[in-house]
Amino acid sequence: MESVIKETPSEVPPNDAPLKETAVEQSASNDVPDQEKAGEEYAYLERNEFTSEIYKIEVKNMGYFGIGEFKKLLKNTLKLDMTKIKSPTRKEFAFVCFRTQEDQQRALETLNGYKWKGRVLKALAAKASADPLQKKRAAGGATDGKPKRQRTAVEATCPLAGITYDEQLKQKSEEMSTLLKKYTQELRKINPQAKPHLNSFKFNEVLPSPTVNGYRNKNEFTVGKNSEGEVVVGFRLGSYSDGSVEVAEVQDLPHLPDQAKWAAQSFQNLVRQSKFQPFNPDGNVGHFRQLMVRCSSATGELMLVAGIFSSNLSEDEQQELKQELKSFYEHASEQDDAIFKCTSLYYQDVKHREAGQMVNPVDHILGTTHITDTIQGLQFRISPLAFFQINTEGANVLYQQAIDLVAPTKDTTMLDICCGTGTIALAFAKHCKRVLGVEIVPDAIKDAQFNAEANGIKNCKFFTGNADDFIKSMVREAMYEQEPGKPVDLIAVVDPPRAGLHNRSIAAIRSASAINRLVYVSCNPHSAKRNFIELARPESKHYKGEPFYPKSAVAVDMFPHTTHTELVILFEREAKTKTDENAPPAAAAEVAAEATDAVEAATESLKTEAKTNANIETNTADAAVDTETGTLPKA
Repeated sequence: MESVIKETPSEVPPNDAPLKETAVEQSASNDVPDQEKAGEEYAYLERNEFTSEIYKIEVKNMGYFGIGEFKKLLKNTLKLDMTKIKSPTRKEFAFVCFRTQEDQQRALETLNGYKWKGRVLKALAAKASADPLQKKRAAGGATDGKPKRQRTAVEATCPLAGITYDEQLKQKSEEMSTLLKKYTQELRKINPQAKPHLNSFKFNEVLPSPTVNGYRNKNEFTVGKNSEGEVVVGFRLGSYSDGSVEVAEVQDLPHLPDQAKWAAQSFQNLVRQSKFQPFNPDGNVGHFRQLMVRCSSATGELMLVAGIFSSNLSEDEQQELKQELKSFYEHASEQDDAIFKCTSLYYQDVKHREAGQMVNPVDHILGTTHITDTIQGLQFRISPLAFFQINTEGANVLYQQAIDLVAPTKDTTMLDICCGTGTIALAFAKHCKRVLGVEIVPDAIKDAQFNAEANGIKNCKFFTGNADDFIKSMVREAMYEQEPGKPVDLIAVVDPPRAGLHNRSIAAIRSASAINRLVYVSCNPHSAKRNFIELARPESKHYKGEPFYPKSAVAVDMFPHTTHTELVILFEREAKTKTDENAPPAAAAEVAAEATDAVEAATESLKTEAKTNANIETNTADAAVDTETGTLPKA
């Protein structure tokens, strides 16, 4: 994906974290019972910190619904100022949180009795969720806050490290083959016209990563304590909701480079000697919370971003802590025996985000502002919060496979949707006539523009904004520059976050009839399967334009020792034909009826699958391992 940080920041306890819900009705009065407040499970409500759990409502009698459409109802139609929606797997009800009692009360009055999708909604105040860590402890499910059986750091982050790399590739190839088989079977039901295209759809196997060990150029470590109570900078061994806050060291993990291990060790030494304390999610106390490490195999540069929980620090204390960080790494860099040196140091405020705040701000305090790495022979400037492929050598293989699949020419215009810092766009540029990219993060676009200029690339243009809004305008610009009478060769490349593209983006791509080929790069093929279906389903009121059919696919092992794989699929679409218009009326009606039945049956199948996936995603959210990269959630 090309976007801002794929890896999520440290796991946040009840103030921000989505918690498992139990449907509990109560009167419109929003007071939490005193006996519950008195317990440890609800102690977080007494802290002098904002939590939307205080102003929460439950909406019932919803039937089957999508989170996106419900959010659109609340924000766009009813103009309700909500902070988040939480819906359990059983999608018959949802919890909605607000920032103020006034917003909560207005929502209760608006939603109670509101008719939506043929149902009359029922809205009532809901009690706050219990702190999952304290709840586990109270239930006796853990001893001293630790799970009964704790995994090691290697088991949690590198579950395939115990088998040979050839066996890892074989396992991943089988998994991708199974996933694509299920996808094509589903598509045959939804769109009977896809059958001849699917008969020639090809997938071979997963290609190996050139670098198997020490390939991760970015890592986010947690500051916490191990089972012995010692301060450690490493990875969490479990999730907060599972009752675990234990952190393990990372020195034995095969996928981390030596630079990253040195960074974790040096920061651990700093925290142990500092008067400021490591952050503890059990009570939101302490200061040192996490450390993000970015390193370049091309230049040897090392960027550190120290994540500090500042809610309990004064301005003077924050300045004192920044000076301590600066002095420590200045001194470390002056040591003759230092194995590695910090070339760029940032301070990041990771307290709870304000309304509308997308990322936690960073403050540069030492060294250079960026690091530089190389992909496809091109140099890329990388800022602290910009996305860059985790496996640099693997990215060389990945991008070349994408180029080979779509085979651009000097007459091709390429649209890079979710372009990030421009790595894919610039890799394609020398093969294309023109490249246009769009990205919602302004700093990433600044990096993309700098990278294009630094590499002497003149045929790229980048836009800052939402991809949904810019797809049509980029297509118009590409068409405007096309020579009269010359056939249009317009391709699109998408490399979205793990959840995939929003259906608005899919609709915009489908409605742009000039786009005839699409390369979809997915870091989470299981989640992206929904997009694959949307691209190829029959034309409808929502998805206008001819469908894109899968032609060929290739996977690249970007994450050795983990269970995860990057998948690239080439989609193509054909021009509209007049076959249906020429068919006899009776035959046409029969075909239409058959297609309608198939779509209805497949839709029901997708609903069932969506519920199953929701179960899986809910469980995954509580798991210790990051599902894309094999790293652990941060404390």
